[in-house]
Amino acid sequence: MNILVVDDAGVMRKVIIKELIDMGIPAQNIFEACDGMEGFEKAKSLALGLILMDWNMPNMLGIDAVIAIREAGIQTPIMMITTEAERNNIIKAIQAGANNYLTKPFNKQDFQAKVQQILGESLKSLDQQGKKPIVINAEQGKVSTL
Repeated sequence: MNILVVDDAGVMRKVIIKELIDMGIPAQNIFEACDGMEGFEKAKSLALGLILMDWNMPNMLGIDAVIAIREAGIQTPIMMITTEAERNNIIKAIQAGANNYLTKPFNKQDFQAKVQQILGESLKSLDQQGKKPIVINAEQGKVSTL
């Protein structure tokens, strides 16, 4: 399963990527984008299982990228990871098509729980498409394919 990390801060992308690798996601399955426009382009061109999207970025805001992704008919689950913690922004993101929301700074447990929640929702879709489903071991925080 491929995952796209969209954030203009290189350090934050590295933190998120490390967390994904710690969960058992192979590094070769993790892609990066440094702004909403690049994220939107990669969402159109890559087969993705999850998109992790910041809000405040140059060229295209994350919320606008979410809207563009959904308008393009892409149904890949999206989790916003942002400092935008206002209730109205959370509602706006969910209405735009985000599947979940995590505020920065975050801890490892919250990050892993939210990612596992979204990936769990993806299992049925993967299985229906005839793709290898993933197995989530919540006790060990590991994700693998069957």
